[in-house]
Amino acid sequence: MFHQPSQDAWTVAAESPHRDPVLYAVGDMTQTVRARGDEAAVALWGPEGGAWRQFDAPTTRTSVPPSAPAATSAAASETSAGRPADAPAGPARLAERMTDRRHQVLLAGLSKAGLYDLAPEDGETVRTMADRLDEPTVRRVAHWLSVAGRR
Repeated sequence: MFHQPSQDAWTVAAESPHRDPVLYAVGDMTQTVRARGDEAAVALWGPEGGAWRQFDAPTTRTSVPPSAPAATSAAASETSAGRPADAPAGPARLAERMTDRRHQVLLAGLSKAGLYDLAPEDGETVRTMADRLDEPTVRRVAHWLSVAGRR
């Protein structure tokens, strides 16, 4: 369950008879909540011995913190790729999108491997790998992580 401070309410995040899909969903939802700039509070409940009980939920950060936005007026007139807003997107935008895609694939692989508690330095490492590796290599690494998570 996720706590929404704005509404002072709890929302069901995922339901499954198995724990792994629930943890995967909690990891993804936590990343989404933090990407929006909110903090996530999680309570993990499940059956045990014919009754419901609260299990330990991930207690540390589960996603990469968003980078701080630039505060200058000159930076406000530029896009996220660092070029003027009226410049054509072209190859630079494609390269940025592919890097973001590789980053998402690596994060999904880490989640499938059961690594939900990423520290800030882990996030930087994932970003560096996404920048330096090509698409097939990233997919292969994510596959290895996924297989490791099933064991």
